[in-house]
Amino acid sequence: MKVSIIGGGGRVGSDAAYSLQLGGIVREIALLDANADMAAGEALDLRHGASLVGGQFFTSGDYGILEGSDCIVITAGLRRKPDESRLDLINRNVTLFKDILESVKGVKLKDSTTFCIVSNPVDILTQLTVQAGLVPEHQVLGLGTVLDTARFRSLIADHFHVNALDVKALILGEHGDSMVPIWSSATVGGVPMSSIPGWGSGTADEIFAATRTSGAEVIRQKGGAGRAVGISIKEVVEAIALDNGRVLPVSAMQKGALGVSGVCYSMPTVVGRLGASSIWEPSVTDAEKEGLHKSAQALKDTLAQIGA
Repeated sequence: MKVSIIGGGGRVGSDAAYSLQLGGIVREIALLDANADMAAGEALDLRHGASLVGGQFFTSGDYGILEGSDCIVITAGLRRKPDESRLDLINRNVTLFKDILESVKGVKLKDSTTFCIVSNPVDILTQLTVQAGLVPEHQVLGLGTVLDTARFRSLIADHFHVNALDVKALILGEHGDSMVPIWSSATVGGVPMSSIPGWGSGTADEIFAATRTSGAEVIRQKGGAGRAVGISIKEVVEAIALDNGRVLPVSAMQKGALGVSGVCYSMPTVVGRLGASSIWEPSVTDAEKEGLHKSAQALKDTLAQIGA
């Protein structure tokens, strides 16, 4: 499988490439970046480790290297400031992103090419990619709340001093301020949260608040997120590569689950070789459903502001 990363010279793009190298599933990784030397350097650095990991091929270049890609990951964009919401990025990133899509239109894509959008605000940019018509809409996925869910599970595990792999919990909706924690189905080792000693509404509020501000905190402390984002991208890309039916909270065009349609945001989605195989409607409380409707409306309002 060939994966091309637009923005591959940056922090997120290079961390994604490194994660994919360690995963050993992807055969070829191509890096494209506005800073061509940075992309070339990253490709060279990764290539030096090929004999120790999985023997993948690494290349860099202009938009021509996208030809033959099975999956195109877009991480290019301006970074979020510590006090800036992801949706605030729309005024700074949409023009750049539209230019990228126009450049991709000049590339001959495979009928089976999928897109994984990572740039923020990811739900808005995923929808713009769908509307660009480069591939069928089900072949466009946004990273969505895969990262938020990973953070959420890790923070739950930290609080209760348990293995994070035993935590099953979801963040759905927008990858941003209106994200919704689905506590009603959260479990640790199959045990409902309500049955765990020390659980309560105060604990829930504390963990979710930390989850929602985690990205800004990483930016404040080290200048930008990268490691967990790269691993999250790897989860989505390898689910596509292996066509293994992983159910992930990726952002995709909604078609009626829980009464939401016409907007891209995160719901439990079966991910396969051609992107979103199906979107599942989870069982949620009335409050969680209301939160998801508000999340969808917030995104629709933003799309209206940019005329999308």
